[in-house]
Amino acid sequence: MPALLAAVLLLLLYTAESFTAAPISQTTIRNSRLFATKTKNEQLKSVYDVLIVGSGIGGLSAAAILSKYGYSVAVFESHYAPGGAAHGFTIKRPEGLFTFDTGPSFFSGLNSDYPAKSSNPLRSILDVIDEQVECIPYETFGLLFPDGEFVHSSKFGLSGGVIDQVSGGSGVSQWKKLMENMDPLAKAVAAMPTAAIRADPGVALTAGMFLPNFAKLNPLENLKLTKPFKSIIDDANVNDSFITNWLDVLCFCLSGVPSDGTITAEMAMMMGEFYDEDAIMDCPVGGAKSIVDALVRGIEKNGGSIFLKSHVDEIVINDGKATGLRLKNSDTTIEAKKGIISNLSIWDLMNSGIVDTRQLPETFVKERSETPACPSFMHLHVGFKCSREELKKLQAHYIFMDDWNRRVTDEENCALISIPSVHDNSLAPENHAVIHIYTPATERYERWENVKRNSPEYNQLKEERSAFLWSVLEKVIPDIRERSVHYQVGTPLTHQRFLNRHRGTDWCACRRRFGYDCC
Repeated sequence: MPALLAAVLLLLLYTAESFTAAPISQTTIRNSRLFATKTKNEQLKSVYDVLIVGSGIGGLSAAAILSKYGYSVAVFESHYAPGGAAHGFTIKRPEGLFTFDTGPSFFSGLNSDYPAKSSNPLRSILDVIDEQVECIPYETFGLLFPDGEFVHSSKFGLSGGVIDQVSGGSGVSQWKKLMENMDPLAKAVAAMPTAAIRADPGVALTAGMFLPNFAKLNPLENLKLTKPFKSIIDDANVNDSFITNWLDVLCFCLSGVPSDGTITAEMAMMMGEFYDEDAIMDCPVGGAKSIVDALVRGIEKNGGSIFLKSHVDEIVINDGKATGLRLKNSDTTIEAKKGIISNLSIWDLMNSGIVDTRQLPETFVKERSETPACPSFMHLHVGFKCSREELKKLQAHYIFMDDWNRRVTDEENCALISIPSVHDNSLAPENHAVIHIYTPATERYERWENVKRNSPEYNQLKEERSAFLWSVLEKVIPDIRERSVHYQVGTPLTHQRFLNRHRGTDWCACRRRFGYDCC
């Protein structure tokens, strides 16, 4: 039980809120016609231990752990496929099938052929449920910066590496000092598995066994983990502009805010994943959907259920406790004996009407409703002609920055490119490949909110706002437009529609202790 609760608490880092239900009597819906589309055909039951709203990675992870420990679980997803932003999609063309990622595409620590790190929560969950994700390891990715084009590797800050090429020996020395300062912080992160952390007295059971790991660590150093990463950079006297710019980009890609808003604990884990001598990254075979598939397998083999095209209209609250939910076009309440976990964004949970917020403390609702949201995204998915020989000359990922004098959060200044076909030839027909390029949470929703989807105005705006993405792709593949056999543009309205995300956002601008509120 303690391990279960610890893991569920961990997963709430991915979810918006959880609700604990008071014990309720089991009732049966007799002669019910209440059904939902499931990943496996099965009638919906009237009572479960835990109900989960939303099948993003967080919701699926929570369901997988709960099912593993014997709890009856049902996950409800509005979309036709599980996975949230990671669900992916496939397009059938005369040339064959093209499979695209819709969201995350940059992974490390998932490959079961390599030892797991306790600080990697998703790998911890996959190991607990005994599911593997087949991955192709790789070591490099591309950087397209104002300073030039570079290949990033674990030797980034060493002699002959990218920093040396740009900033010389002074930059290398500053990077070395920063990494020395990060070493005890990385050890502190590794000393406590994320699955052992919880916020109630049970932490004595789950975390207590790991306390001896901290005996040789400096308690004052451990306190730095909760500070913004910018303070660690300053403490190391890093003032080289290329290094500070790069760290802002890295933080932004990780958390949606630059180094002054990213918590040091996140970067302590990330820096190890990138800059350990034997650091590798993982290309999941079949795309990010293979991670979703592994979690779904873990849920269903242990008796859990996932119901698709099943929109939750209401989370029922009685006497301050979440006791059940109602699906769209149904008056029947599905009861939760133990609790309900929401994988919705905080804004969709508090402002969509799914919860009667009058039954919750006013300050609780106000604080969460006012959480600032990051902007939205522009996406471009392209299926294109490309031989294996040509793919071998490309990197699977590129990070593009146009101008260091502008902020990484500015529109049309940063773009992320993923070409998984460089490593995985299962995603496109022979002599073809797939690309996904997007602006990372910098597209302003206000530009789109009064535009009607599929209208001439909408189509024109899509063309205008995707021009930046095309121009970035042409820096990698100059004739990408001529090679293209299929392309699709995704907008903030696409995010809002298919992911049920408030104003097309994906995360909050998260700086609780140093400026922003956190989800």
